[in-house]
Amino acid sequence: MRSRLRSVGRGCSGAGDDLRARVHFSAESGRIWLHEYRMLLVHVEALASLRKELIDALGMVRAQSLFMRMGYSAGVRDAELVHTRAENASDEEAFMTGPQLHSLEGVVNVSPIKLELNRAAGKFYGEFLWESSWEGQWHKQYYGTHSEPVCWSQIGYACGYTSSFMGRPVLYKEVECVGMGDNNCRIIGKPVEEWEDASEYDRIFDRESIADQLIDLQTQVVQLRSSINEKDRLPADMVGTSRGFRAAYELLQQAAKSQITVLLLGETGVGKELFARALHDRSARNKGAFVAINCAAIPLDLVESELFGVEKGAYTGALVSRSGRFERANGGTLFLDEVGDLPPSTQAKLLRVLQEGEIERLGDDKVRKVNVRLVAATNLDLKQLVREGRFRADLYYRLNAYPISIPPLRERKEDVALLAKSFLAKYAARHGKKLRDFSDKAKDSLLAYPWPGNIRELQNTVERGVILAASGSRVEVDHLFSSRGAEQPREIGLDINGDLGGSRGENADTLCDSVLNGIMTLDQIEAMLLDAAVDRARGNLSAAARMLGLTRPQLAYRLKRRHEEYTTREAGAAAANPEMPLPR
Repeated sequence: MRSRLRSVGRGCSGAGDDLRARVHFSAESGRIWLHEYRMLLVHVEALASLRKELIDALGMVRAQSLFMRMGYSAGVRDAELVHTRAENASDEEAFMTGPQLHSLEGVVNVSPIKLELNRAAGKFYGEFLWESSWEGQWHKQYYGTHSEPVCWSQIGYACGYTSSFMGRPVLYKEVECVGMGDNNCRIIGKPVEEWEDASEYDRIFDRESIADQLIDLQTQVVQLRSSINEKDRLPADMVGTSRGFRAAYELLQQAAKSQITVLLLGETGVGKELFARALHDRSARNKGAFVAINCAAIPLDLVESELFGVEKGAYTGALVSRSGRFERANGGTLFLDEVGDLPPSTQAKLLRVLQEGEIERLGDDKVRKVNVRLVAATNLDLKQLVREGRFRADLYYRLNAYPISIPPLRERKEDVALLAKSFLAKYAARHGKKLRDFSDKAKDSLLAYPWPGNIRELQNTVERGVILAASGSRVEVDHLFSSRGAEQPREIGLDINGDLGGSRGENADTLCDSVLNGIMTLDQIEAMLLDAAVDRARGNLSAAARMLGLTRPQLAYRLKRRHEEYTTREAGAAAANPEMPLPR
């Protein structure tokens, strides 16, 4: 078994290089990334000091529970990274990603002693040696030798990682600990039901504390307030806390109490129709119909018939009489989107309707009374259209009685994350997927992107991400943006020795210049990448393929093709020079 574990360790050493390659430092944004998860470099003494304060304030038992839950959460997050690099790897190789990450993150050096697992059968037994445990060392320094194991967050990490990896609860116990005076720490893990005192596992989820009680009370207060102010709550499809959004919504709520004509102003995609619907729902007309029409989407010769209706025989093709949008909205609300695109003749008739509350169908001389609340919207500058003679001044002043400007999404940065989360839940349900939120880097990119298409573009982008992300995973940057996302800051990565390398952006520019200037060919670049990956993986083709984003058969094919091309070239050179030996 030990020789097998050593073999697994050697096979994973190249994978460890792969993990180091996923660590990047961005000097411009001040962020550290492990794959797409944001990480922190924290002074261990500061963390140990915080740990001591929590123990002194909460007591040993509650502090232990808190740190176990913190470690458990970290373990679950790291287990997600396995899904991005476990292709073509054995269960043992894939599992060892967790111990490697625990070491890479500087928490503790992990060495496997015994590992038996079968994910398909749900069987697991693991025994590991921990060296240089920060938690055990600092606990001993503050409190002296303890009677029980003290590496709480590390045990929580092992439980969280293995439980997530195996898809079933796995409990670890620390049987040796430096905090107890042992030279190193040693842990044993197996399915929770195989432990006699399985209730110990509940400690990880035991959140009973003063802080939780306060949070529960706060939640009750919020619920009471929301029930009292039910009318002030945002509609389900409207999300936002930014100042600009709240100001626009406050204006809408005030307008809902009256019958005044409202003009919604804003760029394409900011949600003008949502505002119009919310205005209707909160008005005294909410029992009536809400009728919407996009003036820009209707041919000019059909606009009047769509708005005011048509009588049979009014024009060729008018085979039956039918009502227009005004009649259908009688007693309710009519929403005219893109009102700036109305032709001049229709503008004059619309003004008469607003002034008199009367319409005449096309081809009819009968006057019909309508009781309609008009809400108009445009992304154009109506003042400018009036100056250019393209929009009637009297109609503009009639529509502009109560303007509401809806800010673009780039001015609502506080709302981007809320909107994205709302769309994620909506489309995950629609497409039948269970997703774990966005990755940290995806969240960062969502905030950095300027969203020229506003909420509509964000909505479509999130739906794309939901479709591309695998069920059970997180939505990542590539799922959202592909090659069109916001420009990412340059990052510095770790090389094979764990040292900080050069800027990826600068290296990429140099490499591009070499190809474009004829110094190197694409084939030479590919050969360099293949050789570097195989060398870094120490000959493990599966690990090398993961580094390159290929499958093992794809990598093997490229290596075989290179060998055949090399052999052909050498054979040709030998034929030209008979004294040159053929390659073997």
